[in-house]
Amino acid sequence: MEKEVVYSTEAPKPIGPYSQAVWAGDTLFVSGQIALDPASGELIQGNIETETKAVLNNVKAILDKAGIGFSNIVKTSIFLKNMDDFAAVNAVYASCFTSDFPARETVQVSKLPKDVNVEISVIAIR
Repeated sequence: MEKEVVYSTEAPKPIGPYSQAVWAGDTLFVSGQIALDPASGELIQGNIETETKAVLNNVKAILDKAGIGFSNIVKTSIFLKNMDDFAAVNAVYASCFTSDFPARETVQVSKLPKDVNVEISVIAIR
């Protein structure tokens, strides 16, 4: 099976030795996204809703570059610094989906890259 790297200039540049996303056959693996501004590389800060919207905008930019959308997502992983933010993150997340929701886990972690509050990765199919 061949792999194909997906890179969008509308999403933040990777901050380490990884790709924004990789196609493996008809499956797209999108690396964890945080609330980085794609143009400046600076953190987008504010409240958890603002951060989550920025994260999902970055995911969308990568999906767009790959020629697919949120309806193609089959699995989502959400990492939170504070599980007390679950309801707020869930409300923003829900705005991206209308039906046939992807499988998902949400876990609290002790620390995330750049000390952000939320990171989201997805797996999607063509």
